[in-house]
Amino acid sequence: MFGFLRKTSERDIAPTTLAGLLDEGKALVVDVREPHEFTAGHIPGAINLPLSRFAPDQLPDPQGRLLVLACAAGGRSGRAMAACDAARAAVEGHLAGGLGAWVSADLPVERGA
Repeated sequence: MFGFLRKTSERDIAPTTLAGLLDEGKALVVDVREPHEFTAGHIPGAINLPLSRFAPDQLPDPQGRLLVLACAAGGRSGRAMAACDAARAAVEGHLAGGLGAWVSADLPVERGA
């Protein structure tokens, strides 16, 4: 309820780990927040696929990169990851703590669509 009992998943990807993967061209981020949230600020290079109309079969081809989901705090991307697992869609994991953790790690944010 308050987060202190929440388990860390082996598929939780730390912000600094994701930043390194992105710098090396080894990851593609799919942000599942709503378009107005995405436009306000997102991980550079991320693609927006809102959870409100999310379907695993609409995931982009990562072209050999790891597919990582992200949202504001980790809840929505976790739900999207569960949907991907049920559909057997290849998703590496999701950003632990979401964009909030990304910003707290002082990593770059892009604004606009």
